[in-house]
Amino acid sequence: MHSFEQDIQKSISTLEQGGVILYPTDTVWGLGCDATNAEAVAKIYAIKKRSDSKAMIVLVTGERDIMQYTAAVDLSLFDYLGTAERPTTVIYEHGIGFAENLTAGDGSIAIRICNDEFCRALIKRFGKPIVSTSANVSGEATPARFDAISSTIRDQADYIVEHRRDDHTPHQPSSIIRWKNGEIEVIR
Repeated sequence: MHSFEQDIQKSISTLEQGGVILYPTDTVWGLGCDATNAEAVAKIYAIKKRSDSKAMIVLVTGERDIMQYTAAVDLSLFDYLGTAERPTTVIYEHGIGFAENLTAGDGSIAIRICNDEFCRALIKRFGKPIVSTSANVSGEATPARFDAISSTIRDQADYIVEHRRDDHTPHQPSSIIRWKNGEIEVIR
């Protein structure tokens, strides 16, 4: 039987080697990699058959990470996030230190502070942000549970996390917003 700790260790090893993991997040199952490694990011675009002009979400563990990896954050945003009822991804205008093929053409980056126990442990121990994009080919339906992920996606991941595979609770993607001058623009 696989343990939580073994999953963390194997995931970190895979991420450090530039690999792609298939893992549970605070929303849906995701494909993930080191958000600072352009080759790893390119692998995910290839797996998803997705244009690299469509930016992907990055997971971090807290406000300090947001401050480290973005420029000029409006601190009132954190008050809003503290009241959000569902996981919320924010598009920040200036991403810093990410793989160049991960940020949008205008330099923006979509980041979510993740509250899932597994993800938080993984990101803290890995020491860097991790890409999180739904585990599906671009344009296909987002799988709500592990057992709905296609073999096409599973076969291309370098490591598949055991944790929560048996969770049949349907999950949905995060909401996505852009925060500008204290105003919210809802993207999704």
